[in-house]
Amino acid sequence: MPHVNRTPVRSAHAESSSTGGAERARIGWIGAGRMGVAMASFILRAGYPLAIWSRTATHCAPLLDLGARHCVGIAQCVAGADIVFTCVSDDAALRRVVVDPDGILAHARHGTILVDTSTVSSEASAAIAQAATANGVDYLRIPVSGNAASARRGEVTLLVSGPQTVWERVRPVTQTFSVRQVYLGSGEEARAMKLVINALVVNLAQAMTEALTLGRAAGLPWPLLLETVAQSTIASPFVKAKTAQLAARDFGATMTASLILKDIDLMLAAAARGGVEMPLTATTRERIQAVVDAGMGEEDYLAAIKLAERAAGLGEP
Repeated sequence: MPHVNRTPVRSAHAESSSTGGAERARIGWIGAGRMGVAMASFILRAGYPLAIWSRTATHCAPLLDLGARHCVGIAQCVAGADIVFTCVSDDAALRRVVVDPDGILAHARHGTILVDTSTVSSEASAAIAQAATANGVDYLRIPVSGNAASARRGEVTLLVSGPQTVWERVRPVTQTFSVRQVYLGSGEEARAMKLVINALVVNLAQAMTEALTLGRAAGLPWPLLLETVAQSTIASPFVKAKTAQLAARDFGATMTASLILKDIDLMLAAAARGGVEMPLTATTRERIQAVVDAGMGEEDYLAAIKLAERAAGLGEP
């Protein structure tokens, strides 16, 4: 069974480890998108020294204000680090920052721990694992269940796989920015679990767009429609968050349509390899692609409701 660790209080006080005491571990962080900045900020507040590099240097500013050391390249970010975190967009970006000639593995010292928090394919991750082992680097897969808003609150769940002894060394650091951590196994199990969760998320969101548009077409008042759904048997933290977002007609991205489209492609590719039929997810992909094609790719994936409303001849509620 997976081991779930719940972290009621984040603390800078951590158990000692072979890195010289987890409270003194030197952190390198690569990738300063919304999720990366939010998670790294908790590490800094907990008192860990952290060096940051991002392809877009201006994204690092909030972390520099908290005391992070800005690096001009990956080599400088990795130099001297005990643990290096990556938080990037896709398979290609992960390969680029890890295995390219000027990537992490070219500069990490023997015994460094590499932690990837991205949502990538099991195949890309397994290749990274092989390359890391060949270079004397320990590797953990820790994709994150949550969004930028929950990351800013330190309320994400971490899905963990890789060597358990390595995980125990890293856990005190990751507890600073998460509320629970689920250890799933020694290989690519965390990658599979992330796709399971995201498949539920994206299909539920699409179901909401259809059902709520049906309600509007039947003349149900928009506020009452949302309130009733949020208090019904289908209600969940996700549904409540999305109904609140729709009440405000706020399509600022918790996750962009373009990014969730990438995740759907990972789901469908994994399904094809495993002989699993996913007709619902395939249809959802078509709907999200339509959102991107309509010029809303950088909006939240829930912007699909705007297309459903237009198709039904409905204006703004």
